[in-house]
Amino acid sequence: MSSLGKDFEPLLTKEAPPAVDRMGLTWLIAAAIATIILWQVPAGDYILYPFTILATWFHEMGHGLMALLLGGQFRKLEIFGNGSGVASYAMSLSLAPIGPALVAAAGPMGPPIAGAALILASRSFKAANLSLKILGGFLLVSTIIWVRSLFGIVAIPLLGLIILGIALKAPRWVQGFTVQFLGVQACVSTYHQLDYLFSYSAGPLGLSDTAQIQQRLLLPYWFWGGLMAVASLVILVQSLRIAYRSR
Repeated sequence: MSSLGKDFEPLLTKEAPPAVDRMGLTWLIAAAIATIILWQVPAGDYILYPFTILATWFHEMGHGLMALLLGGQFRKLEIFGNGSGVASYAMSLSLAPIGPALVAAAGPMGPPIAGAALILASRSFKAANLSLKILGGFLLVSTIIWVRSLFGIVAIPLLGLIILGIALKAPRWVQGFTVQFLGVQACVSTYHQLDYLFSYSAGPLGLSDTAQIQQRLLLPYWFWGGLMAVASLVILVQSLRIAYRSR
């Protein structure tokens, strides 16, 4: 190799994260912190309402899809105007106690897992665009197959159409940011339901998800709530780290 080639070799091989990536990561972390703060003030729920509905959809779809994956039935999904929801499913008794425990855990873990997938998809425009199309399309399909509440029949396809509109019409940077922002919102939504994770009762719906896990796997519900809260944070941090690490 010539001396000229040696002089230029460091410039060709050393790759640092672009400045825009560092700025984007800082902004998204700030957005996650702001989200948690907004959840603590009365007006915050109104600002974040669409993301609350989407997180509820992720949660309930987690229950239903896990039941299907384990050979059970996903009968219907109901989402209500107050941001709550319920998934109706059936499980084979032969899978007890592990099967029902997995289905119960899939609800709280649905949003952070979906959020991590969206954040990772933001590493390339093609993947970000495809993920928005898949998410928007699946929101519409789920309405036809499973959603059976009046509010859900209106809200879920509306969210799907908005996301599809961004995928089809918005500039590339808007699509990339939307995927990342939705991913972070889904991950931190776990902390919007901390009281639920550490509750034994779900009110009129019966036992909470963590209480259902306690019934099957013996350890107390607060242990499972804490475990899922920690897991959600780890999933968010690791997905951001992978998405923003140097290529």
